[in-house]
Amino acid sequence: MDKIIDILDSIAYEKGLKITDVENALKEALIKTAQKMVDYTLIFDAKVDRASKKLTLFQKIEVVANDDKRLFEDLVNEDGTPINKENFIAIDEAKAINSDLELGDHLSYELEFENMGRNAATILSSNFEYKLQRFVEENIMAKYKEKVGKTVSAVVTRVDKNDSTFIEIGEIKGILQRKNRIKGEYFKVGDTLKAVVKSVNIDKNMGLMVELSRTSPKFLENLLTLEVPELKDEKIIIEASARIPGSRSKIALISTSPQIDAIGAIVGVKGVRINAVSKELSGENIDCIEYSSVPEMFIARALSPALVNSVKIEEHPKNGEKGKAIVTINSEQKSKAIGKAGLNIRLASMLTKYDIEIVEIETGVIASNSETKKDEKITDASSLEALFK
Repeated sequence: MDKIIDILDSIAYEKGLKITDVENALKEALIKTAQKMVDYTLIFDAKVDRASKKLTLFQKIEVVANDDKRLFEDLVNEDGTPINKENFIAIDEAKAINSDLELGDHLSYELEFENMGRNAATILSSNFEYKLQRFVEENIMAKYKEKVGKTVSAVVTRVDKNDSTFIEIGEIKGILQRKNRIKGEYFKVGDTLKAVVKSVNIDKNMGLMVELSRTSPKFLENLLTLEVPELKDEKIIIEASARIPGSRSKIALISTSPQIDAIGAIVGVKGVRINAVSKELSGENIDCIEYSSVPEMFIARALSPALVNSVKIEEHPKNGEKGKAIVTINSEQKSKAIGKAGLNIRLASMLTKYDIEIVEIETGVIASNSETKKDEKITDASSLEALFK
C-alpha cells in the first residue's frame, strides 16, 4: 500500500490538484475503507509521511470522565447512528497507560491495513478515485463560482429536445435553458453565444454545470460595459437596471465626473453604442435615466417619457419587500406613464423597488370649469345690457 506514496506527485499533476489535496483524498479514502471493512461506528484517522513513504491508519479513542455515559450506556448520535463504547476510555484507565493524558485527549492505536482482507485494496482504490474526483469538482466549482455575474462567450455544441442550448466553457459544460433565453431567440450548433454566468451547480446526470442567462439585468450591464469605456473606468456607474427581455429595459446612471454626460456617453454618437447592445439583445429598447438618491425624483425620472406632477412615498422598501409610491399625473400623460402593455410602469417599479399607484388629474374637467365661469360672465354682461335698453 505504501507504494502509492511514490506516485502522489504524478496524480496531483495529472488531476491539476495541490499535493495536499491528493494526500487528504488518500487519507479520507483509507478511513472510509477502514469503516467499511472493520466497523463504521469506530473513529479512525490516517497519516501520510512522504519522507518515510509510509501511510499509517489509526483507531482513535477519546479520554473521558470515569462516569461518562458513553462508557456504559447504549447511545446514538443525532443522525441516529449508534455510539460505539470502544471510541472512549475512562480517565483513570488512560492515565494508567500514559500519565500525561487529560480529558479530551486521544489515544491512537495503529492498525495493519493488510489484515483487513483481500477486498480492502480494491475498495481503497475506488474510494481514492471518488475522493480525487470530488476534489477536482470542488476546485473547478470554486474557479467558476468566481465567474458568476460575468459574461462568457462560447460555441454552441448541442441543442436538446427541451430546447436547452449547451456550450463548453473550458473543462465543463454550460447550459442556457429556454427560460433564460430572450423570447424568439434560437441557437444552432456552431453559433457563438454570449451569456452571463448565473450559477454553478452539480447535476446528478451531467456533473458540474454552469447555468447561463441572457435575460438577467446583469447581462445588459456587462454588454454596456464592453461597449462604453467610461463604464469600465467607473467614470459612469449603473446604479440600477431592470429588463423585460427582448422588449424594453431601463438603466439608472450616475456620472462620477462633472465633465461626463452619463446618458450621452452610454448612447454614443448617433446611438452607435446603445444600438450595438440593443442588437445583441434582439432589438431590446434601452431607456437611460439619471439616478437620484431622492426616491421621489428617482421615481419621477423612472416613469419617463411621462411628465409627473408629484410623487408621494407611502412606504419605503424594507426586508426585500417593495415600497409604495403614489404618483399624480395629468390625464394626457397616463398612457405614457403606463406604456404599451404596461411595460413602462412595470419597469419603473422594478428599477426603483416601489409599487407605483397612478392618480390621474382630469385636465378636461378643469377646462370645463373654466368654460362655465366664462359663460357666467357672459350672462352677467347680458343683464347689464338689458338695463340700458
